Amino acid sequence: MTEIKKKLTGNQTILPLKITGKESVKTQDKEKKKKESILDLSKYIDKTIRVKFQGGREASGVLKGFDPLLNLVLDGTIEYMRDPDDQYKLTEDTRQLGLVVCRGTSVVLICPQDGMEAIPNPFIQQQDG
Repeated sequence: MTEIKKKLTGNQTILPLKITGKESVKTQDKEKKKKESILDLSKYIDKTIRVKFQGGREASGVLKGFDPLLNLVLDGTIEYMRDPDDQYKLTEDTRQLGLVVCRGTSVVLICPQDGMEAIPNPFIQQQDG
């Protein structure tokens, strides 16, 4: 680093100016933080989940693995077939897919196959009675 001093007249003070050569020193000092996934799917490992995809496809299978991008590995996967006349209506027909890797960018919804547990609304203040 070099110091540059400016010559001033009168009652002005001299302040040193430090030049580092790069203006992005602050960005270098910050540590890169890893993005955390919004969902904690680890509690659904080895449990049956149902997944809806963009375009209307639906499948269910046993969750074997996932990553922060929501890529999923499902085993024993069953796809629920759609009605040929209405692409967003499911029929009773299914087909076995087996072991499947689901791309996270196409996943719209993930829910447990067995249903969900009701919890009290965390946004309503509970009244003590």
